[in-house]
Amino acid sequence: MDSAEQVRNAANLLVDHFSAGRVKDYFACFTLDADFIFYTHPERLASRAAYEELWKTWETDFGFKVNSCKSSNQAIKIVNSNLAIFTHDVTTSITNNDGTDTVRERETIVFSLEGDRWLAIHEHLSPAS
Repeated sequence: MDSAEQVRNAANLLVDHFSAGRVKDYFACFTLDADFIFYTHPERLASRAAYEELWKTWETDFGFKVNSCKSSNQAIKIVNSNLAIFTHDVTTSITNNDGTDTVRERETIVFSLEGDRWLAIHEHLSPAS
């Protein structure tokens, strides 16, 4: 299996875990020092732990839950043997205290080969235009 296929599999696994609400498995797709930029949050999150804390806040304070997530328009750029950039469009159904909504976004995830596994080291989420 070539690197692009491995990265696609890692990205699809990450999305599958997110979509199914398997939060622990979802976060395991990121390195501990991964960072995150979300247009819905005012500052960059500098670690996976920071994102996990924010996620808990969303669940506790806002009743946040992912119902489903679909990835489309996927593209992969292999930078070198240990680094790849994955981009895609995501359509996510979420529930919170205000009800259920569908959110359309674009996302960039940078993957690094850690041993024999591609893990996400950076995620940047933007609203779809």
